[in-house]
Amino acid sequence: MIDPKTIGEVIYTREDIKKRVEELGKQISEEYAGKEIILVCILKGSFAFTADLAREIDIPCSIEFMQVSSYSNGTTTSGSLKIIKDINVPVDGKHLLIIEDIIDTGITLNNLKKMFDTRNPASVKLCAFLDKPSRRQAPIEADYVGFTVEDNFLVGYGLDYAQHFRNLPYIAILKEEYYK
Repeated sequence: MIDPKTIGEVIYTREDIKKRVEELGKQISEEYAGKEIILVCILKGSFAFTADLAREIDIPCSIEFMQVSSYSNGTTTSGSLKIIKDINVPVDGKHLLIIEDIIDTGITLNNLKKMFDTRNPASVKLCAFLDKPSRRQAPIEADYVGFTVEDNFLVGYGLDYAQHFRNLPYIAILKEEYYK
């Protein structure tokens, strides 16, 4: 059981998340009408968002999984990108939508976008469930954003601290005394 003393304010409820994911799915479906897209789920954090979003997209799409790391078990980025698992399909001439849980410094997504651009896709767009622009260190912006958030350490709906809290059905602030 998750100790409720570790969780601070819930900033997005299950209902808030469901509504926003539905809106994003509709927007993506309209903007990609007549095209097929590949959803690139960045593991582990975006698994819940990707699954929910895919069910709201009503155009042909496939899903690929990629695992990268720029964080260890801490709260700050290492600044380098490590590809743990790459996607399994060629993307030449394909429309890619990279799905991320949160854009913080932007370093991970900036490096991923550059990497995918070298593989000759028809397009590469970015979709982030959460965007934290106050922490940006790399020149990157998402094409689709669920919510813009303040500079708090957030957990839930795929977001973790040291691999915990991903299973929460909401987004909450992790109490500072828990991770410092």
